[in-house]
Amino acid sequence: MNKINYQKELDKLIAVLEKEGRVPSLLLHSCCGPCSSYCIEYLSQFFNITVFYYNPNIYPDEEYYHRVKEQQRFINEFPTKHSVSFIEGDYDKESFYEIAKGLEDEPEKGGRCHKCYDLRLRRTAEVAKEKGFDFFATTLTISPMKDSSVLNEIGNRIGDEIGVKWLFSDFKKREGYKRSTELSKEYNMYRQDYCGCVFSYKERQASKDNI
Repeated sequence: MNKINYQKELDKLIAVLEKEGRVPSLLLHSCCGPCSSYCIEYLSQFFNITVFYYNPNIYPDEEYYHRVKEQQRFINEFPTKHSVSFIEGDYDKESFYEIAKGLEDEPEKGGRCHKCYDLRLRRTAEVAKEKGFDFFATTLTISPMKDSSVLNEIGNRIGDEIGVKWLFSDFKKREGYKRSTELSKEYNMYRQDYCGCVFSYKERQASKDNI
């Protein structure tokens, strides 16, 4: 089975949009400001974006609110060709702990992470459907720690179930992650050193203790 190049899939769509002179609406799930930076820079050339910050997995509370503020600050300060707005989802932490039950000891990229992706992308798709967005997507594919194939498979499946178009992506391509680090430095953004949940936090603390 041939591996799908998700960047090329996105290129094909953008070529069609430019030919037709359309600027669709996109609900972009964001995991954090730094990861969103390149995604916003790139996608805002072709879409009217609403950034949807829905991350009930973030631990602890102060970390969550810090990331929200950084996300909003970047949107407010960063110039874009087309509009970029912001919606904050519910910080419903119990929904994350519910899907994580029995998977607490899973390694990063394992079953717990897959369920977390499903939780966040499903809510993004629901909001996209409710508010009439043309597409939904996530910034998560920019991370070197995330499997773009898994994310795209989950997003596409959910989009089919709910009835809203999934925007295929692999933002790591074309040095997207590198560009996100450059933008983070340029805008003096807070960059966390763990994915976000209590399990990744504990894993990170343990690795620090072993240094």
